[in-house]
Amino acid sequence: MAIIENSLTEVVTPRIMMDEKELLQHVNEIDLLVIASPNYWHTPQLLRWSQYDITILVEKPVAISEKQVSALEAALPNCKARIWVAMEYRFIPAINKLIQLLPEVGDIKKVTIRENRYPFLSKVGEWNKDTDKSGDTLVEKCCHFFDLFRLITSKEMSSCVSKVHRGLLWDHYGYNNEDSDRVPIIDSAYVLLDFKTPSSPELPKPRKHTTEQTTLGCLELCMFAEGSRHQEEIIVTGMKGRIEAYLPENKVFLYQRPTVTGLWKDKSKPPPQQSFTEAVYDCSDLKEVYDFADQIPEMHAGYHYCSTAIEWKYLIDAIKDSDEGKPFVPKVSLEDGIRAVQMGISSMNNITGEETRDAIAPVIACSSKSSENLMDLVLSSGLVASPGHIKEAFMRVIDACDGEYKVNFD
Repeated sequence: MAIIENSLTEVVTPRIMMDEKELLQHVNEIDLLVIASPNYWHTPQLLRWSQYDITILVEKPVAISEKQVSALEAALPNCKARIWVAMEYRFIPAINKLIQLLPEVGDIKKVTIRENRYPFLSKVGEWNKDTDKSGDTLVEKCCHFFDLFRLITSKEMSSCVSKVHRGLLWDHYGYNNEDSDRVPIIDSAYVLLDFKTPSSPELPKPRKHTTEQTTLGCLELCMFAEGSRHQEEIIVTGMKGRIEAYLPENKVFLYQRPTVTGLWKDKSKPPPQQSFTEAVYDCSDLKEVYDFADQIPEMHAGYHYCSTAIEWKYLIDAIKDSDEGKPFVPKVSLEDGIRAVQMGISSMNNITGEETRDAIAPVIACSSKSSENLMDLVLSSGLVASPGHIKEAFMRVIDACDGEYKVNFD
């Protein structure tokens, strides 16, 4: 943990903090707080820091258990911090181009997101292979994709059902063969999702026996598919056409269906090639997607096809707006982050056919006395009734747990 000091001579010197409590003493000097700790610490750290008038960039997922989600929802109305959730998949050039083209395909009926990739990489203490530290794969990894489902459809999920594999990478991850009670993380999954348009007097009444107001989603994940031609694929099909985005190819294909009065006259034969259109967009050129592409130096492109740098460009612009007295408008809000986690938790709660299902309890985030006390404090009715005392109550909890307040990354 460090604060960068800028002296009159423009020499930048990092000031090293030994723990989070020491950093809290310098809260008024912080321009931007980045929370990039292991997943199970995101919620407790958000609860501690969101009571201050600062800007926070928090890594996904914002929570990993139902209790953590409830604590964030309870604290949300009293947050003073300006919070931005790091969901950089939104800004991957090919994915952003797909989003730009959504009006071209009409009413969206199907969304498929597929990731075929290599296993999780090693992290400190291998916390990302522990369900109670990571939230399990459908939260840890797939919150990105659940966020994209919401963004693409502009709807909330109404139901889901999942099929999964666990333990296929047991040896790869180095699990202890003598630990027979160990629940390995999910290695592959299919998740089927329903998105329904809320009923509204402005919408036409659907025909009998139809599902006109429903959008179907399918998530496919495989964590042992090294060498796949495409690591990520997103396919959106509407009533007027279809969009396909592929990575790492970084290309987007737009197809538009034949019109009723178009060139497909003989319906007893497949549609002729000239009756539908195809457009291809090469998004490896940032200028194809972003009008500020020249402002992103190549040396700062970052990961995920430059999306990290693009996200930071938007974030810095939002901070500048806030400094000028304008509203701080995050591209991905805390509420967006919470909804993506809820979808992940729901997908795990609706796993079917898992042989060990009865033995697998819901994720209970690894925690500490101070973290549990903070969440209990936020969820207590007394706190909700007295929002003016939140910060003082938080500090009392922190002081009472001083001996184990330091972040433990094991």
